[in-house]
Amino acid sequence: MANPENIIDTLKAEIKNASGKARVDTVGTVQASGDGVVELDGLDTVRSGELIEFEVPGKIFGMVLNLEADSVRAIVLGESSRIPEGTVARATGQILSIPVHDSIIGRVLNPLGIAKDGRANLDEKTAKRYPLEKIAPGVITRESVNTPLHTGIKAIDAMIPIGRGQRELIIGDRQTGKTAIVIDTIINQKNEKKYGTPICIYVSIGQKESKIANIVEQLKKAGAMEYTVIVSASASEPASLQYLAPYAGAAIGEYFMDQGKDALVIYDDLSKHAVAYREISLLLRRPPGREAFPGDIFYLHSRLLERAAKRNKEHGGGSLTALPIIETQASDISAYIPTNVISITDGQIYLESELFYQGIRPAINVGNSVSRVGSAAQTKAMKKVAGTLRLELAQFRELAAFAQFGQELDPVTAKRIERGRRLTELLKQPQYLSMPFDIQVVSIFSAVNGFLDSIAISDIGAFEQGLHTFMRERHASLLDVLQKTAEISKETEEKLKAAIQDFKENYFRKN
Repeated sequence: MANPENIIDTLKAEIKNASGKARVDTVGTVQASGDGVVELDGLDTVRSGELIEFEVPGKIFGMVLNLEADSVRAIVLGESSRIPEGTVARATGQILSIPVHDSIIGRVLNPLGIAKDGRANLDEKTAKRYPLEKIAPGVITRESVNTPLHTGIKAIDAMIPIGRGQRELIIGDRQTGKTAIVIDTIINQKNEKKYGTPICIYVSIGQKESKIANIVEQLKKAGAMEYTVIVSASASEPASLQYLAPYAGAAIGEYFMDQGKDALVIYDDLSKHAVAYREISLLLRRPPGREAFPGDIFYLHSRLLERAAKRNKEHGGGSLTALPIIETQASDISAYIPTNVISITDGQIYLESELFYQGIRPAINVGNSVSRVGSAAQTKAMKKVAGTLRLELAQFRELAAFAQFGQELDPVTAKRIERGRRLTELLKQPQYLSMPFDIQVVSIFSAVNGFLDSIAISDIGAFEQGLHTFMRERHASLLDVLQKTAEISKETEEKLKAAIQDFKENYFRKN
């Protein structure tokens, strides 16, 4: 029989040796699991938003969202079917973050930073971790938006300009060209010689995998993946990942903004994001409100979009521009989610189904579209040529509606209607044909100065294409001046008029 004194001495020695090595974990047990949500007993000191790790083969994490009197509810960031009742969960003391590094550019990732493009994951030793949830930059660190972000789309850059650091909503029914606008915007960034190419982050929420693959292919073909990151949470993935996707995109954008660079993040789309959060909320047994969305749905999007900012020079001078997309039902922009996001953003580009079916693409309704940053984010050259464009189009729409009644029109009204028809035709633009800023200025300059008034509407497209080729071949120095100075001096204006007149009289052949 062992001597009791020896046992006591041995225990004392063990305790002394173990001093400082003891680890206290907060653990809990899964009481119920299903549909990507688990209910846990224990985890007494866990905090809302904290990561928990489930003790199952292969790492699976969850995120705590509900703290209740006698239990905790969390969403599973992975396959919830692998977490049966009785599984032990351990609190990590960390909040959710994503690995970021310059090598992230050109990659396709999921919201947790795991590669989806068949290549290796980011090296955790070299990557930094950025939290998915972060407080937006304060007012003291910001400056007013004053640098343009050209989309390459004439109708937007001329009438609804977007600035670096702005939040501009793109809204419209299904299949009206919302994604086409943002993809063209990404592709156009390689033309940004004067202001530099921003890093683009495209966040796909609840889309088909085939659509995402097609977008990646188009960006590769255009050479745009060299400055683009894709964050994908497809329709086949859990609602928890769809919920986290836009925050992951914002975190990646903030990484580049903190380096003093410009970044552009696109959320396609926040309607599906809201639906994913509604699903999670109802599974967490939170009370439904208007249209079954929970009461904090406004906070969901406001805390995301407020992270877009233009930093001042003392705080690095970087910027994060946000282009959220919202899908409407039957053109109802007064529904709950559209009105929420409209009130958060700095303007909206409204795409109308009726215009789309008439062949006016992009199908932008100028009356309902607005940029609250306005001409502060426009170059002086574009401001000068496009100043009257919006007004002329608005007058044309009113007069055209009046003219439908068959009234006899006076010469001034008839001229305005004809000018409006030509402007509408000029602003049509096929997908994947984004235009550099200097070429856009030439097109709009020719229209507002009356050079198109005598051209048949059916010939406008051919005239514009021919003019672009003519300017590139014979007046490249004039385009260089526009690109470098972003202004139209008296001398430049005279040269532009002479060049367009020369092309119209001597080189344009009507169909």
